[in-house]
Amino acid sequence: MLSHSRPKPLRTGRPRSAAADEAILEATRASLVDLGWSKLTMSDVATRAGVAKTTLYRRWAGKNELVVDAVAVLFDELELPDLGSLSADVQAVVLQFAALLKRPETQTALMAVVAESTRDEALRARIRDSIVDRQKRLVLQGRQRAQERGELPVEQDEAVAATTDDLIFDVIAGAVVHRALVSAEPVDEDWARRFTVLLLAGLGSAASA
Repeated sequence: MLSHSRPKPLRTGRPRSAAADEAILEATRASLVDLGWSKLTMSDVATRAGVAKTTLYRRWAGKNELVVDAVAVLFDELELPDLGSLSADVQAVVLQFAALLKRPETQTALMAVVAESTRDEALRARIRDSIVDRQKRLVLQGRQRAQERGELPVEQDEAVAATTDDLIFDVIAGAVVHRALVSAEPVDEDWARRFTVLLLAGLGSAASA
């Protein structure tokens, strides 16, 4: 008895190119620096990236989504080093974060999407999903490491632990962004050290309470 195998369906469309994505996101950041949010267009980004405008729209619905992703990949560069203590780890990531914020493309892109998000709830949600929630991985890594070293207690209540993670992230991100971009003051080794002392003292007090 002959068996007839069903032919596999052919895949349609071109496969997505990582190189094209990288070129598009880099072109987006360059356009923001040169033109600002209001003058940036999908056409300009496509021209700079050397791709068709339809290529952009196959990947991103519009400018908001594109710019958020262009910012998000910059923050994905952040890594939490393992320097043997929570204090050293926090100071190192704070200095990394500050160095990232000094880059013109980061400053322009971040300030642009944050300003625009005050008028656009969907954009605010995308920032939360693509940037904020993704970078909370650094807090989770840092707390787990510190707990394994015995530097921080393990919180048994998952809801309380999640709230603490959010607070730590908000304090670090808020302080560094305000210092670097709002106050335009340096985030140097001395500031990072003093900030870390204050943060860890707060965590110790919260654990005692």
